[in-house]
Amino acid sequence: MFAFKNRIYFSLKFAKCCQSRNFRVGKAALDSVNLEGRSFLTLKDFNAEEIKPILWVSADLKHRIKHRGEYVPLLQGKSIAMIFEKRSTRTRMATETGFSLLGGHPCFLTPQDIHLGVNESTTDTARVLSGLADVVLARVYSHSSLEHLDIDASIPVINGLSDLYHPIQVLADLSTLQEHYGSLKGLTLAWIGDGNNVLHSFMMSLAKLGVNLKVATPKGYEPDANVTQEAQLLSKQFGTKLQFLMDPMEAARHSSVLVTDTWVSMGQEEEKKKRLKDFHGYQITMQTGSVAAPDWTFLHCLPRKAEEVDDEVFYSPRSLVFTEAENHKWTIMGLMVCILTDYTPQIPKLKFKKNMWEKDIKNRILSSVCHL
Repeated sequence: MFAFKNRIYFSLKFAKCCQSRNFRVGKAALDSVNLEGRSFLTLKDFNAEEIKPILWVSADLKHRIKHRGEYVPLLQGKSIAMIFEKRSTRTRMATETGFSLLGGHPCFLTPQDIHLGVNESTTDTARVLSGLADVVLARVYSHSSLEHLDIDASIPVINGLSDLYHPIQVLADLSTLQEHYGSLKGLTLAWIGDGNNVLHSFMMSLAKLGVNLKVATPKGYEPDANVTQEAQLLSKQFGTKLQFLMDPMEAARHSSVLVTDTWVSMGQEEEKKKRLKDFHGYQITMQTGSVAAPDWTFLHCLPRKAEEVDDEVFYSPRSLVFTEAENHKWTIMGLMVCILTDYTPQIPKLKFKKNMWEKDIKNRILSSVCHL
């Protein structure tokens, strides 16, 4: 009976996406991609040509609003319902300030205001919010809460974080790397730490954009087996490298980007002592970076603890963490504009493939400087 109910649930979800949300299957040209009305629960549901416009619009909004000082009220008259079962500094600030900058009205809802499936059924909540707002962003414990909310909502639902995925964080990371390196294809990202929701979102997106991934986790902290299987298929499909290791130094070797995250997430406080012991040796330091690519950089989605990365790396020019935190706002803005409007960016399209001759020259210059 449980399996039968699950089949019905996912059949309804797929049908809703196809009919109500203009769901697109397969590769589409950048110019013809239309994300309007789509939900954003996981990057697994988006191909490369659907991720690229989000990054392009995000870069365009950052250029127009931050650098040119323009007022761009693309979401004037619209509202967003923000459901936060878990607290957050960056996601809340990024969404509230971003939606307001675009002329819209954000409405923040804590567990005291709305508790999915407790005071009111998720079905009723979804239908009520669909009549009061234009989009929902939900930061929840269980990913299934998002899936059930999405089934009954007639407006787009955005995953602000769940136990399985954190796609808006990875959009910010991709935007930061695109901005720093000028392209994404050919980069190698080394994840050193816990096999968590941020890693899962990297695993569902990097291969599609031509980025290699090396994952180093302690034994027992590997990523979800189903996500791993999907990632292996994507890596094979797009011709990228995907490695799972236990040695942080081996993961860092020749990698362009070193990434870690908190070792003790919300809800894991009772496991802190054991986790700190199990993750011994996984701290990212300059020694870790010494075997990475000459132009290596560092990412962390914050909040950060010193045991995860030392101050020398965290506050160094190699660290992109504060640009990454700011880009959380621009990518959420870009995502909301993509799913609520048919906006076309004013800046030129982003380049996602670096000229290999330029990359070789840059690496040689950086290598020479490092040896001076």
